[in-house]
Amino acid sequence: MKFDVVVIGAGLVGSAIAQEFTARGQSVCIVEKSNDVGNGTSKANTAIWHTGFDAVPGSLESKLVGRGYFLLENYAKQAGIPIVKTGAVLVAWDEEQLASLDGLADKAHKNGYEKTKGLSQSEVRNLEPNLSESALGGLLVPDEGIVCTWTTNLAYATTAVQAGATLYLNTKVVGVNSVPDGMEIQTDTHQTITGSLVVNAAGLYSDDIHRMFGHQTFSVTPRKGQLIVFDKLARNLVNHIILPVPSSKGKGVLISPTVYGNVILGPTAEDQTDKTDTSTTQAGFEFLLAKGQAMLPGLVTNEVTATYAGLRAATEHSDYQITFHLDQKYICVGGIRSTGLTSALAIAEYVAEQLFIAGHPIGERADILPAPMPNIGEDFVRPYQDEVAIAKNPSFGEVICHCERVTIGELDQAFDSTIPPCTLEGLRRRTRATMGRCQGFYCGAEVAQRLTEAKK
Repeated sequence: MKFDVVVIGAGLVGSAIAQEFTARGQSVCIVEKSNDVGNGTSKANTAIWHTGFDAVPGSLESKLVGRGYFLLENYAKQAGIPIVKTGAVLVAWDEEQLASLDGLADKAHKNGYEKTKGLSQSEVRNLEPNLSESALGGLLVPDEGIVCTWTTNLAYATTAVQAGATLYLNTKVVGVNSVPDGMEIQTDTHQTITGSLVVNAAGLYSDDIHRMFGHQTFSVTPRKGQLIVFDKLARNLVNHIILPVPSSKGKGVLISPTVYGNVILGPTAEDQTDKTDTSTTQAGFEFLLAKGQAMLPGLVTNEVTATYAGLRAATEHSDYQITFHLDQKYICVGGIRSTGLTSALAIAEYVAEQLFIAGHPIGERADILPAPMPNIGEDFVRPYQDEVAIAKNPSFGEVICHCERVTIGELDQAFDSTIPPCTLEGLRRRTRATMGRCQGFYCGAEVAQRLTEAKK
């Protein structure tokens, strides 16, 4: 139970860090309190692939998002993760917002992104003809895109485990204790895990872990974001990600296509104290629908496929909280907001580089290929369309979830994977089964039965 590195948290950031250290020849343990990887903040976000154009210039977040953008692009292509460069249009809806667009373009330049383009009212309409006529102008950010957050997280964790990392699920850290050769981690499963180095990537709970090490430099305020997922028939209404002018609470309400062929509207930004409350509300939906009506009137007349809410790890600081306490054999990677999807690989790289600079014994990074992921995106050939795959395994031609065209072969592939699903939600994130228009009404019972049999 002794490892070179213990990573607390198996979300995007924790899994990326674990992957980085295994690639450097370190023995790694990942400790995750839930029953699956990517089961917290990482599973419920807008899944935007950010350029970092609107980050705070000079901030660590700006640096890491900019670097992470290119790392994620290359990684996704290698792993087969759905990723699409749609571009984004930042839309001004009043004169004050219109006047701020030049400042946002200047901010983008300071962040090293120089491809923004100011748009007149008519140019906005040409790019997005279904927008409300109240749009006054815009700013084009051509390199923004969308990505599958679920398979990204799964790829990082799977690659780490296949390279030798140990993954403990359903294991909550309840205490820490200094020992001569590192730190002991006490868990609610009565295990004692020792790490020569401990990395706190606990997301919403990163401040709680930070306090266990005696530090109180930030507090996480869960910021709830409710979202509405519209039917695939709405997809032709929007060509780009439609972004609002950012405010102090975040990027505001956006409209975005997804890699699964839907359109999402959201998120809200509701600060709360409960780190487990991901409920949705009538008030939240009414707020979003009013925003959607004002931005893209045709959207809200379409059918709603699903609704969900995620929690972002907001803190009182405007930047990531990445700090090194090597006298304690401890690193805090906290306060990582929604941009963490884009920056996770860069965060992992940064942590390793800073350790090397500090003289911590860490090996050279080996070139390891990421674990291949099943394609669950619509812009690439799905298994039910792949004649070669079906010829090799006919179960890839047997559709079980007709809304999302998920095959029995894909379910079996998930069950036989390195990190198999243990719940229907986990299976949905790996295959899209039951996430379609009927929400499992047709296939849910059979999918659940197959999951139960696979777990025996």
